[in-house]
Amino acid sequence: MALEFDWVDAFTDRAFGGNGCAVVHDAGGLSAETCMAFTRETGLVECTFLEPSDVADIKVRYFLAEREIPFAGHPTVATVASMVARGVAGTGALTLETGAGLVPIEVGVEAGVPNVTMTQIAPVFGAELPADLVAAVGGLDAQDMLAPPQLVSTGLPVVIAPLRSQEALRRAVLDVDALGRLRAALPPEMAGAIEPFWVVLEGATEAGNTFSRLLLAPPNPPEDPFTGSATGAMAAYLWAHGMIEAPRLVAEQGHWLGRPGRADVEILGPRHAISGVKVSGPGYVLMSGRVNL
Repeated sequence: MALEFDWVDAFTDRAFGGNGCAVVHDAGGLSAETCMAFTRETGLVECTFLEPSDVADIKVRYFLAEREIPFAGHPTVATVASMVARGVAGTGALTLETGAGLVPIEVGVEAGVPNVTMTQIAPVFGAELPADLVAAVGGLDAQDMLAPPQLVSTGLPVVIAPLRSQEALRRAVLDVDALGRLRAALPPEMAGAIEPFWVVLEGATEAGNTFSRLLLAPPNPPEDPFTGSATGAMAAYLWAHGMIEAPRLVAEQGHWLGRPGRADVEILGPRHAISGVKVSGPGYVLMSGRVNL
C-alpha cells in the first residue's frame, strides 16, 4: 500500500524548528501495529494518520512509538498544515475528529505559512501529587517545585510540574524508575498520563512568558521539542491557580534542543470555570513523499 505523507515542523515557521510530525493521508486501512512501527521508524515522538469522518472534516489518529493516544497538540498543528498544503483545507474553520472528541480549528496564513489555532477541551483537574514523588522523576528535590504538581487534561492527561528556576529546569534528567513509581500512584482515570511537564514562569527569550521541557521514556526520543497538548493543560493550571495575571501567554519550548518553538495561548473563561484553551502556532511543511506499507 503506497500512501502520501508530509513531514511538518509544528510551532515554527521555518525548517528544523519546533517539533516534527509525519502526517500520513488516507491511512484508514492501517493497523495500530503498523502505525506504531511507522512512528518508531521516523524517530519522531508522534505521527498522525488520517481517514474520513462522518462527524467532522477529517478523523485523526495519534500514535507514539508504543501506543495510540487520544489527542496531541503539535501533531494537530502539523496535520492541519499538511491539509492546507495539499489543498484539502483552506483558511477559516474546520473540525477534527479525535479520540478526545471534536476539536475546532481556525486556520490563517502568515507570510505564506499556515497558522493553526486549536481549541482544546475544558480542562479536567485531577489530584495534586506529592512534590517529592514528582520531583524525583526529574532527579530533582521537592524544594525545586514552585507549586504543588497536579494532574490536568485538556484531551491528554499530564502532570503539570512548576519549577522555581531555569537552573532547576536545566538540571532535570529523567529517572525511569521514579517515573514508574509515579505512574503506579496515579488514579485510574488518569492512568494514561504522559511524563511530567516541567515549566518555569519565564521565557527562553524576552518574548516568552513560560518555558517548558518534557522528558520522555524509551522507546520515545529522550525529549519532546514542543508539546502542544501539555501547553494547554499547563496554561489552564497557571490560570486556575492564580499564577498568571492575564489569560493570554506566550509559551516557549525546545530552545535548549536547538529547535525553538512558540505557541500563543488563550485560556477561555474565568479562573474557576475554564471552558477551553486556544493554542495557536504555525506549521512548516519540511518534506513530502510516499511511504510503502
